Amino acid sequence: MKKAYYIALGFLLYCVIKVNPTFGQATYCNPLNLDYTYMIYNAHQDISYRSGADPAVVKFRGEYYMFVTRSMGYWHSTDLTNWNFIRPEKWYFQGSNAPAAHNYKDSVLYVAGDPSGSMSVLYTDNPKKGDWKTVPAILNDLQDPDLFIDDDGQAYMFWGSSNKFPIRAKTLDRHKRFRPSEKTYELFNLVPDKHGWERFGENHRDTVLGGYIEGPWLTKHANKYYMQYAAPGTEFNVYGDGVYVSDHPLGPYRYAPNNPIAYKPGGFANGAGHGSTVLGSGNQYWHFGSMAVSVNVGWERRICMFPTYFDQEGLMYANTRFGDYPHYAAGTSKQGAFAEWMLLSYHKPVSVSSTVGEFSAQHIVDESIKTFWLAAANDDKQWVQIDLLKPATVYAIQINYHDYKSDMYGRIPDLKHQYIIEGSLDGDNWRVIVDKQDNQRDVPNEYVSLTSPERLRYVRYKNIHVPTPHLAISGLRVFGKGEGKKPATVKGFQVRRHQDKRDVTITWNRQKNIQGYNVLWGIAPDKLYSAWMVYDDNKLEMKSLTTDQTYYFAIEAFNENGVSEKTNVQEVK
Repeated sequence: MKKAYYIALGFLLYCVIKVNPTFGQATYCNPLNLDYTYMIYNAHQDISYRSGADPAVVKFRGEYYMFVTRSMGYWHSTDLTNWNFIRPEKWYFQGSNAPAAHNYKDSVLYVAGDPSGSMSVLYTDNPKKGDWKTVPAILNDLQDPDLFIDDDGQAYMFWGSSNKFPIRAKTLDRHKRFRPSEKTYELFNLVPDKHGWERFGENHRDTVLGGYIEGPWLTKHANKYYMQYAAPGTEFNVYGDGVYVSDHPLGPYRYAPNNPIAYKPGGFANGAGHGSTVLGSGNQYWHFGSMAVSVNVGWERRICMFPTYFDQEGLMYANTRFGDYPHYAAGTSKQGAFAEWMLLSYHKPVSVSSTVGEFSAQHIVDESIKTFWLAAANDDKQWVQIDLLKPATVYAIQINYHDYKSDMYGRIPDLKHQYIIEGSLDGDNWRVIVDKQDNQRDVPNEYVSLTSPERLRYVRYKNIHVPTPHLAISGLRVFGKGEGKKPATVKGFQVRRHQDKRDVTITWNRQKNIQGYNVLWGIAPDKLYSAWMVYDDNKLEMKSLTTDQTYYFAIEAFNENGVSEKTNVQEVK
């Protein structure tokens, strides 16, 4: 009897996997669900908030380490998906600032990034223990450092965080306590008059202040040196990373024509700048960056990651299309690919246990990390219920908690979020689909892929415990597949380039039953590497182009049922 049962079960699993070969594969969703540290920058103003930014991610002895600004430690992972915080034996007193990290031949892991700008280089061969030792020399006047040791053993220090000075470099003598060269090399600076995406402000609209060039990170690939840099400012939706390419670490560097290479100005969480690039399993690169929350203060941020590639011509690019929707995780057979689970909760009716002031329930489903619902209490009587209006297959759920007057500072131990999520087809009969009532982890940007998909119309979050004095949620995002029709191809797509070649106006015809659109563009018809997600509207003012570059544009529409075919590609000179 048992043998027959297991044969039948095996056959069923075979059929499921045959029909859906990605069944059971891990996924992830930006912003990443890390137990972010509470910052102390603004404690004197009683402003409390979590933040994670400027990630330096390196592979060391087959595993991964992530160093993040002012986190009072760092994170470790074996798979680039599940991260655990390490409290090192020795570390920077106030945490590292815009840290650098470098793995030298799997023998030693180096880091640098003292907030003062004057720093020693730390090193260890046991980062899990964190017995960091100090190279007895001080490097001065560095902000946003990047330590790089080439295959020939020559070491370099790059740095830059300024709206005036360029990315700069010194050579370091590893055999003489990383003694820096007398000469300082100037590599490149922003050219906002030519490169539209380097202009300051939200949507690059500030014409008074100059943008900041920040966060250099050097990646060597196919004997070329890819110097990544961030602009124009961390608090803006258009914060991204560009790249210059050279045959030598000290240049001369050539501006990549498809810049910015990591750019995510639209959607739930914006920004993709000041990051690092690491090679994962299967020769898949991943680019980590910073996303803006910027509600409590401009420095309130989260970490993101995007699959990253080098095309046949050596162009580097990160794929940010549907960049805050579920994607297949590192190490899976489809790693980096969009899972094609659509957003089922967008603008759907929400009912809640209680509400305070203007922080209404609809903020939970408005696809903005900057708005949030605030409950009257943080106890186990609080709940949120979303009516998806029609039955759909739910695959994953993301809960983004918000810090409202949290009055918490520094690295606080033993924080945890506890809750359950229930689902129903009729609103009367409920079943638990996510059970975290005994959870002991701190999960401020919780993402859960269901063990098996659930056909539901209603989704209900029931709070049990949050570590903060208030229960506030900026997004309860339900992902899956609707049972209706996906959109038709967009009509009336037009791109008009302005006299200022950095700017274009893009318009298209409105469609019914549409959530939003992805505007796609690049420097060739087969290189539409950049994407801008637009909800509800049928117009986009884009100010991120390079003046002397020809571009190609297309657009696709999406709703809870899927994504349309792209329009024909338009050339814009």
